[in-house]
Amino acid sequence: MPTSELTIYFDGSCPLCRREIDLYRRVPGADRLQWVDVSAGTMLGEGLSCEAAMRRFHVRDDSGRLLSGGAAFARLWRALPGWRVLGWCFTLPPMSWVLELAYRAFLPLRPRLQRMARSWWGDLGNSTR
Repeated sequence: MPTSELTIYFDGSCPLCRREIDLYRRVPGADRLQWVDVSAGTMLGEGLSCEAAMRRFHVRDDSGRLLSGGAAFARLWRALPGWRVLGWCFTLPPMSWVLELAYRAFLPLRPRLQRMARSWWGDLGNSTR
């Protein structure tokens, strides 16, 4: 695999996740990032199991550092033109804490939201690139 600035691990079986990732992948410059659908059972590298990656959003930077949850979103946003300021804002406390708390509040709602999304949009197939 080519070296990239950031590897993004996402749940391609989740219609919400696919739609969000598709949004990011359309941003100019996103093609230099590596996008890994963890639902495909791909080897994810040291320190990250498929099970853990399906439970929380993760990214790995080019130095091998693994981030999850709110910190992972902030790091992804910093890598995307047009999202960088938002990413930097959510890197610093107290905004980093707010982002992580919001992400943790979202996680228990995710299964219900996935079911709702499937009923609204259908499964949509695997729409990731």
